[in-house]
Amino acid sequence: MLDQPFIRLFPDIAIGVMAVGDIRKEGEIPDGEKDEIRSFLAHANEEAKKFLTSQVISENKIPALWRAAYKKFPGKKGARCSIEALLKRVLHGNSVPSIAPTVDITNGISLKYGFPIGAENLDAFCGDLHLGVMKGGEPFLPLGDEGEDAPLAGEVAYYDDCGVVCRCFNWRDGRRTAVTENTVNEFIAMECIEPERIGELKLAMEELAMLLERHTGARICASGIVTAAKKEMVIFAP
Repeated sequence: MLDQPFIRLFPDIAIGVMAVGDIRKEGEIPDGEKDEIRSFLAHANEEAKKFLTSQVISENKIPALWRAAYKKFPGKKGARCSIEALLKRVLHGNSVPSIAPTVDITNGISLKYGFPIGAENLDAFCGDLHLGVMKGGEPFLPLGDEGEDAPLAGEVAYYDDCGVVCRCFNWRDGRRTAVTENTVNEFIAMECIEPERIGELKLAMEELAMLLERHTGARICASGIVTAAKKEMVIFAP
């Protein structure tokens, strides 16, 4: 659900939302499928170059738009949208590497279409998931850290009944809902702040679903786009 204070900040936002079930573990995916996924990621690294017209990352359209979006709310110094991190690697000639089948697919789609994507363990959510504006101090244990790192007052974040899931849109994942090699049910969010690109967002969602089904045996349980006009979507855990 998109909270009203968040919508006031981003009235043109569109979030592609997908619930995916029964994802095969990496060891259960045939080598041939893994090779196809790695090939897709390699091609996506090349396709991403179309978004890079300047050697200065901040001067390229997509990073510039997201940096402007991040200036609308307080956040930790250096917080950047995930798509900037991917494009920065491509810009510097360091292709986004293969990590794991589902990660490679989402990274590949992100690179190909220029949208940030985040994935969470759907089974770890507590109640409803929101994208909203924080009061500050909500519980959050960052992935890879030992101590709590609560969001700032006014910061944008995904959150549920147990605390923050991901800070500053998709900048920093929490440990509680992080996807691991044992995750079989995922929540995926693909973010678009350019209203003229909603058609591309739909295409990206369709290709993501197709690749997950084909290569990981996943079952797409729900898929749609939430906006200011349609601010919530019902998803049941698989």
